[in-house]
Amino acid sequence: MTSANDSFVSLYRRYRPGTFEELRGQDHVVRALRSAVRDNHVGHAYLFSGPRGTGKTSTARILAKALNCLAVVDGEPCGVCASCVAITQGNSMDVIELDAASNNGVEAMRDLISHAALGSPGRQKVYIVDEVHMLTTGAENALLKTLEEPPPHVIFVLATTDPQKVAPTIRSRTQHLEFRLLSGEVLEGLLQDVKTAAGLSVDEAALGMAVRRGHGSARDALSALDQVVASGDSGDVRPSLVDVIEGMVAEDAAACLVAVVRLYEAGWTPAQLAVDLADDLRQAFLLSIEPTLAEVVGADRERLSEQVGRLGRPRCVRALELIGRAQVDMRDAPDPQIILEVAILRAARSDLDVDVAALAERINRLERRITELAQAPAPSAPASVAEVRQRRATAGEGPGSYAPSRAKSQRPTPASAPEKASTKHDAPEVQEGEPAAQVPDPKPTIGSHEVTKEEFAKAWETIIGQLKSGLDRAMYKSGVIIGVTEGTVHIGVSTETHKNKCLESREAVEAAIASVLGAALRVEIEVTSSKPSTAPARTAAPVVEEPEEVIDLDDLVEAPPKVIETLAESRLLEAFPGAVEEDA
Repeated sequence: MTSANDSFVSLYRRYRPGTFEELRGQDHVVRALRSAVRDNHVGHAYLFSGPRGTGKTSTARILAKALNCLAVVDGEPCGVCASCVAITQGNSMDVIELDAASNNGVEAMRDLISHAALGSPGRQKVYIVDEVHMLTTGAENALLKTLEEPPPHVIFVLATTDPQKVAPTIRSRTQHLEFRLLSGEVLEGLLQDVKTAAGLSVDEAALGMAVRRGHGSARDALSALDQVVASGDSGDVRPSLVDVIEGMVAEDAAACLVAVVRLYEAGWTPAQLAVDLADDLRQAFLLSIEPTLAEVVGADRERLSEQVGRLGRPRCVRALELIGRAQVDMRDAPDPQIILEVAILRAARSDLDVDVAALAERINRLERRITELAQAPAPSAPASVAEVRQRRATAGEGPGSYAPSRAKSQRPTPASAPEKASTKHDAPEVQEGEPAAQVPDPKPTIGSHEVTKEEFAKAWETIIGQLKSGLDRAMYKSGVIIGVTEGTVHIGVSTETHKNKCLESREAVEAAIASVLGAALRVEIEVTSSKPSTAPARTAAPVVEEPEEVIDLDDLVEAPPKVIETLAESRLLEAFPGAVEEDA
């Protein structure tokens, strides 16, 4: 590399490659040209094409040095002889550079051709024509004959950023070497070497920003580094879009909008923000596909890799499409800010968009949620008979007792009270080797206690509400909860017809009970002589059951008509407070 002069010279000029070895990221070009010089097989015309800042003109000068160097070694110029120094300083008579963008006419080509035959101090006379695709048709035609059969000591090197615009007749007369963009790792290594050679005091974040600003161009990256050194802050060269992308990840549209407005206030235009945001999303997507393809380095690489992991590839691609579409729409928009902000909001929240991609994203989210629920652990199975007996034994209950709740089962009893004999509904003792089928099923439980009539009555309205049919809801709502015994809930109705209607939807009611209470209860419909109440949840005050008492349906007797009439009058008076009964 060349050394720095006393006066200020930009970094890309001060540290221009002077040999093939110093040329970065173009190994295929270096191998071809170095071998040609070493084996004396240099062509009469070359076409160098590629993006800006990839070393086309610098390579042409290195080739001119190698062809005229007095001490060339293995195809490499020495860089210290008189010819090499003159070419480096730009005052060599052996190298003629022409900018075709400003000298694209026929007269310029005729003047070039007239001087091509003249000799020069060195062995080879090299013409470097930059931006050759800018030549007019007449100039191209004037150059054709000399380009095809130049004087023996003349070499043409044509450089262009757009080879498709070069006439096929010119391309066919040259050896075409294509230059490529430099990878992020190559650019980072170049900037590290320049930083050390120039003694620059910049941090890794500034180098990473310069690499990203270069987009594969060595000249652009060095220019960005120059700007950072001059300003002292990498934030003056490229906006920080960390908060914007984080808002997209969190689906926080408000946070995205606040971050964008703050960037506006810092002086960044919507067009600049759109370009850099699209680049961030692209780099993030490349990191999720193949990390070696991404140009981002350092802390930005780790951050984007983590954010795209939470954002997901589908959302990242959709955000890229929205920002890219916004870049096109902003060109003719009266207020580009609105176009960019709407695109960012849609990228953050799919429910704010109605296109196919947004709907597909919402469907994918639902599918992931369903999969998560399906993979969740199943609820625990009902306790076995042995577990129920062990639990009752721990609580101090007898083998035949039935406690509606744990609180009631732990109620103390007088020590002098005689032990109550077992009824016919008490659970029999399980003898050693006795088949499990002879043991009754355990009573339904909610959590750690058994379902009581009061608990069932409180949940009855919710259970009925889950029935789809309005007729089914009305049929069961007009029934009366008689009790809950031995895994069965008994519902009383007034007529046989009413019972038959309820039986048609019994399975739906049992499913609703399992959904609300988490207990498997069987529903039994029974015809009672009393008129059913329309408000089962507001029936007479709950009866406090004794710990050992079990309701036996066979023991129920029909109430006398007079009692039924009295109960009906009492319920009317309770329903209408302040009412007075009058004789007919």
